[in-house]
Amino acid sequence: MTSSPADPSAEAGAPAVADASGTQGAADAAAQPTAVEPSSRTPRRQPTPGKAAEDPSFYRAEPVSFVRRGERMTAGQERAWEEMKDELLIDVPRHHASTSILPDAVIDIPGAFEHPERPLTVEIGSGLGEATAHAATEHPERNFLAVEVYTPGLAKLMEEVRDRGLKNVRVMQANAPEVLDIALKPGQVDELWIFFSDPWHKKRHHKRRLITDAFAERAATVIRPGGTWRLATDWSNYAEQMRRIIADSGEFVNVHDGERSGLDSPLTDIRRQEIENREAEPDFVDEEGGWAPRFAGRTLTSFEAKALKAGRNIFDLTARRV
Repeated sequence: MTSSPADPSAEAGAPAVADASGTQGAADAAAQPTAVEPSSRTPRRQPTPGKAAEDPSFYRAEPVSFVRRGERMTAGQERAWEEMKDELLIDVPRHHASTSILPDAVIDIPGAFEHPERPLTVEIGSGLGEATAHAATEHPERNFLAVEVYTPGLAKLMEEVRDRGLKNVRVMQANAPEVLDIALKPGQVDELWIFFSDPWHKKRHHKRRLITDAFAERAATVIRPGGTWRLATDWSNYAEQMRRIIADSGEFVNVHDGERSGLDSPLTDIRRQEIENREAEPDFVDEEGGWAPRFAGRTLTSFEAKALKAGRNIFDLTARRV
């Protein structure tokens, strides 16, 4: 859902993925390094100019959870940021980049809340904070962590938290995979939400998508057994990818497996239309289904409203951690 201040990793031509608010359009990655993370990534081409050419640790071998975006704030957002950041913003020790987390950092997320014992919901890519603010208002018995790199988005959420008098919201400005790898502890999350992450429409850009098999492994680590992973997208082939990732994971089950298939499927409906830059497939039938009903706890955000106005379908998926 967002962007961040200048990030040294950009000098390495690191691949960028939009944050979960549906932001689109980062520049193509310029170069790739030979050095990879220990977890068996395919070797990549060595970067040329930039800091990663001299020190591969500057290179992010996986997609990040955002694309670059302007950081200009309104006067109200600036006031909210200055007034609320000390209370709401969880301090993150940085590594090389302004949105990175020091690999050996020790971060006590529950301890940042007034009631650390309460169930924790984490929204990755909270954008303008509409979903988090609404849910935190409706559920004061739960804690909510909004993960976002776009400073104006966090400031907007801070405005809402202040104006609504909420005590159960905290924010973190960091790249999502690093939050899951470093900041969150195993089994610490009751619900993980990722709504409308950038679909990267072109096939050659699908590798930049946030939701991958590797990301599912991360999610499984931080979500408690029996906990919930909620996903939503307005792009059908990204929805199919998400559905496949849940099905292939041994750590999750699709709560609505087999439901809303055939003519009741939103996938059948959208494929039979000439939309999403593709020709209509009048005989297409989605026999698999597995789509959740729209998550009632998600307020209608400005992004989702625009997607509906454009005629796109919303695909919800709900997975339970086994």
